[in-house]
Amino acid sequence: MVKIGCLHAHYSNIPYLEAAAEGMDLIHFVDPGLINRVAAGMDLDKAKRKVHEQLHWIAGTGVEAIVITCTQYIALLDNEEEPVSSNLPVIAIDEPLFASICGNDGPQLFVFTNPATVKGTMDRLAAYARRHGRSGSLIQAHLIENVFELIMQGKKEQYDQAVAQELKQLLAGGAYKSISVAQLSMVDAAVLAECELAVTIGNPLQPLKEKLFSLYHK
Repeated sequence: MVKIGCLHAHYSNIPYLEAAAEGMDLIHFVDPGLINRVAAGMDLDKAKRKVHEQLHWIAGTGVEAIVITCTQYIALLDNEEEPVSSNLPVIAIDEPLFASICGNDGPQLFVFTNPATVKGTMDRLAAYARRHGRSGSLIQAHLIENVFELIMQGKKEQYDQAVAQELKQLLAGGAYKSISVAQLSMVDAAVLAECELAVTIGNPLQPLKEKLFSLYHK
């Protein structure tokens, strides 16, 4: 059985990964401390070093791949540098979603709840689009303000309802051909909005499932 290490900033992401990687042996590492320290003004170079230390620690447990579910952790990584080694895949939760987004035409909205994640993720999305000959100019970021602390406090139901309500309002405006949520914590809220409006909202989970299946179920 394939053994995969999963780095999370919050326990609420664990069930999503368990659903995405059925039939694989997942080892979960949860550390909310880093994003709290960054929010409190931690030096970004120190934060980057900490993420690399975490990845090397996980690699030492004998895993065959690492999945990072926290987009803020991902944004701290250097796109030009191997996070661990060329022999160990490190899968950022949002990169399979980037492929899906860049395959669509027309105006798109990429929705966030964590303000510290927006710039880093959008920079990575733009870099991904350039590498693959795609245009990211029609993809705009939208931040749902003042809700991220709910999920960090364990108030998931309130968080889901607030995010779903905002997604429904954005879709009602009709300005965007498609909408995707950037963070794994937003998946359940996206599903709520989808069910009520009979639409499709992009999220990181399904592209991740497809990525893992392509790598380990050949």
